[in-house]
Amino acid sequence: MKVSIIIPVFNEADNISELIRYLTDFGSDSLEEIIVVDGGSTDNTLLSAKEAGATGVISPKKGRAAQMNFGASLAKGDLLYFVHADTLPPQTYIWDILDAIRSGFDMGRYLSTYDSNSWLLKMNALLSRLDTFGGMGGDQTLFITKNLFQQTDGFDGSMKIMEEFEFCARARKQGKYKIINKPVLISARKYDTNGWFTVQKANYTIVKMYQKGASQESMVSKYKEMLNYR
Repeated sequence: MKVSIIIPVFNEADNISELIRYLTDFGSDSLEEIIVVDGGSTDNTLLSAKEAGATGVISPKKGRAAQMNFGASLAKGDLLYFVHADTLPPQTYIWDILDAIRSGFDMGRYLSTYDSNSWLLKMNALLSRLDTFGGMGGDQTLFITKNLFQQTDGFDGSMKIMEEFEFCARARKQGKYKIINKPVLISARKYDTNGWFTVQKANYTIVKMYQKGASQESMVSKYKEMLNYR
């Protein structure tokens, strides 16, 4: 089995090269490719990605869901691994994913840890051990067989926010889900900029809006109103 890594990006020139080299170094022969899908960056993200050895493409449509779908449509591997540009999986990521698939799982994620000494973020990391709706947001990365991804028709390309939560909840109805007992390292930049309580309040607000059927436009607007983030 081969793994195709898909990284949706927007203005990630400061992070993308290091991530690609890291994923390549620990990818082994089972790493088929790294596809970086750009949503219209105004910096050198795509050039940096290509120079680091990834396949760099521009998505026909901006938005994480649409970008990940486009990357998946180009992927040659049997397994898809979606990684955010500010996240580092464990060095054993390839073997972890292959072992999960060979054990009968179809999709899954890791636990969380943050590049911060904040005790509040350490609490967030502990909560990622729970199999809850809040753990399906994508920061913990997501692996899935290409077959299951195609059976579920992928992410909802019309979504601009909450797309990973919606997809995981839907895909889990058709496939077996694994939480790997190892953490990915997530950037704390959003918390550093806004503060833990502000981020938590924003996340809680958006989840409640989503559960009540709020429109994508209203949720995106509210999130931007509450947080100063990219």
